[in-house]
Amino acid sequence: MTDKNIAQAGPGSGGLPPMPEVFELAPVKAPIDYKRIGFIALGVLVFAIFYLAGELPQATDPLGKVFRLSREGQMSIGLFLMAGIWWVFEVLPIGVTAIMIGVMQALFMIRKPDDALRDFFDPSVWFIFGSLVLGMAFTRSGLTKRMAYKMLTLVGENTRFILLGCFIAVALMTLLMAHTAVAAAMIPLLMAVHNLYTDGEEKVTKFGKALFIGMAYVAGAGSVITFLGAARGVAAAGMYKTFTGNDIGFFELTWYMWPVGISMVFMIWLLMTTAFKPEKPRIVGLREKVAVLSKEQGGMNWKEKFVLTCAGLVVLMFALKSFVPALKDLDRAAIMLIPTMLFYLTGVLKVEDLEDMPWNIALLFGGAMSIGFCLWQTGAAEWLAVHWLTFFKESHWLVFVLSIAFFVLIMTNFIMNVAAIAISLPVSLVVAKYMGVSPEVVMYASLITAGMPFNLLIGAAPNAMAYESKQFTTGEFFIWGWPANIILMIILAVAITVIWPLFGMPILVK
Repeated sequence: MTDKNIAQAGPGSGGLPPMPEVFELAPVKAPIDYKRIGFIALGVLVFAIFYLAGELPQATDPLGKVFRLSREGQMSIGLFLMAGIWWVFEVLPIGVTAIMIGVMQALFMIRKPDDALRDFFDPSVWFIFGSLVLGMAFTRSGLTKRMAYKMLTLVGENTRFILLGCFIAVALMTLLMAHTAVAAAMIPLLMAVHNLYTDGEEKVTKFGKALFIGMAYVAGAGSVITFLGAARGVAAAGMYKTFTGNDIGFFELTWYMWPVGISMVFMIWLLMTTAFKPEKPRIVGLREKVAVLSKEQGGMNWKEKFVLTCAGLVVLMFALKSFVPALKDLDRAAIMLIPTMLFYLTGVLKVEDLEDMPWNIALLFGGAMSIGFCLWQTGAAEWLAVHWLTFFKESHWLVFVLSIAFFVLIMTNFIMNVAAIAISLPVSLVVAKYMGVSPEVVMYASLITAGMPFNLLIGAAPNAMAYESKQFTTGEFFIWGWPANIILMIILAVAITVIWPLFGMPILVK
């Protein structure tokens, strides 16, 4: 290199070309989410109001029994509302809000930590876990795609009828098995249907919103028709027999429930196709596409057959549990976890699959169990029920029955539906007798609304499972639940005043 070249290279360069300057970009500051902060503060403020408030007025039932709200019960109502605000507006991941419920109970000594945190491992939470594993097995084995192809071949290319076909399939399955297990089996199938709608793209669509919100709503509507649809029917019948001495038969329940359940399935379909009108009226070429995909898939492999056999075994055991006295005390969670063990023993699922589990949903139900037991054990739920129901004791009998049903409808969005019935039924039966209303009317009306929590994800497992589709927000689910609630209350009023009397149910007693 010549002296001239070295000089041109620059001083101190040792004759090397100058290094390019490196510019560090200032980190982009994320905008402050004032809306999120506002709703966090609102939840905290609501809890603070109940924490700092003096003793709230006591409640008195028609027989003169006094219900005083303890300080722990008062704080539990504040926590209940705080969690509801955070869940609806998604200020935190729903599982984290659920953890907050247990932590707040321990910090403010609402309940002992052993009680508050033990609820996260309640058998009902393990039931949800087992249901999620069953749904994953359907997906991993390829069974859901096969089921989706068969169904789409039948319903055709019209998107509205595809939605109706999916909803009817969900409702029919809930007649024979728990709606949680139905949701676990159907979610992967519906995901396959949605993928065909979007040509494999992962995006949010109106069709997806209608499909998954509607599935959750329909699972509840179908589950009220038989005792096999959910545990709440058997539990409520047992409570009713304890309070009145009268039993409710298997076919008697179905006789009175099917008009309401089936009507709600079709009304939910109309609501979903109106609220979320699909972007495409038809999926052009769907039949041909499904035929090609089905041919590529080939015959059923051993994994598909094994998963289907395990699902059938679960359904059989649940059915036998309802009829065979020796199996009556067999825990539902234990039944649902049997396939989980078998899938891992046989290699249908692998340890890596646990990483794909929606743990957010399992935590959500742990929090739901915790706040439900908190309201129950502190007496807050009973205090709320007595205040609400005695407010309507001087009203028309139909308004009173609908008020009971509406109270159960709201409470079942936050706590276990069995607990919501257990809280309201003793008080409502006392007031019903006072007003000359038949106890059967109160029982069936409560059982119907207990099965259809349309506002919050924690109200029922299918709600939370549908959320995993990522097709809708908790706010959308909450908002569109109110039109569904109104439709349900109207159909229930028609059933009480017209359908049930025609079917032989006594409405008023002397």
